[in-house]
Amino acid sequence: MQVLINSYRKGINVPLVRLSNVGKVYRSLTGDDYTAVQDFNLDIEQGEFICLLGTSGCGKTTILNMVAGFEHATNGVIEIAGRAIDGPGADRGVVFQGDDSLYGWLSAIGNIEFGLKMRGVPKAVRRVQAKRYLEMVGLTGQEHKHPTELSGGMKQRIQIARVLANEPQMLLMDEPFAALDAHTRAAMQSELLRIWRATSKTVLFITHDIDEAIILATKIGVMHAGPASKLKSVIDVTLTAAERDRTHDRFVSTYREVHTIMRDEVAIAMQRTH
Repeated sequence: MQVLINSYRKGINVPLVRLSNVGKVYRSLTGDDYTAVQDFNLDIEQGEFICLLGTSGCGKTTILNMVAGFEHATNGVIEIAGRAIDGPGADRGVVFQGDDSLYGWLSAIGNIEFGLKMRGVPKAVRRVQAKRYLEMVGLTGQEHKHPTELSGGMKQRIQIARVLANEPQMLLMDEPFAALDAHTRAAMQSELLRIWRATSKTVLFITHDIDEAIILATKIGVMHAGPASKLKSVIDVTLTAAERDRTHDRFVSTYREVHTIMRDEVAIAMQRTH
């Protein structure tokens, strides 16, 4: 372990996050075991935008929860910057699917400041930091509104700003735009790409939407259908910003490639629901 930590500090080619032979087994109340993930291997480099793509129940969120430190792997090792992940940490920030994680009694800026306040950051410093990220997500002027006064897209931007204000190395995003309408979701995808380019954060993003994965990712990890899911394929997405338009020939070609890889897994998942 010390060798990995020293290698990372010296700038040797060690990924920011490494998942090695990771497995997760859940035990039911009746004592039966369910293997959600098995022999999962993935390296995530600093600054990459990785989308994990798969059908419902394939273990995508399980992987994210283990990287976040919310759950422990049954076997294998998960490391960040050469250190084994054994719980949540300030180096990882999580953006959840819904807006339930916002505190209804706090204003927008109060929500963004909350984590800084818990860390003991002085009020003047955290206010400057919160305003910086409020501006970054395009919500200057909305700082005194409460969650009930904000649209779904605004709430998700507040979530993103709150996570960024704590300056993690990595963002973990579990289908954060799934509950939004199509137009708002498209706008939020563009907004997230702008923020990612401005901050150079490393992102692990969970989705079941091929279009969304191609629009956002530098790499797409396609997962087998569960149970005992693992990575089926990792696809490099080399499209330019202009080529990430759904009507562009290279976008269409990439979609076909990913869809072909996904097709069998979708069929397996559908068989299991009938």
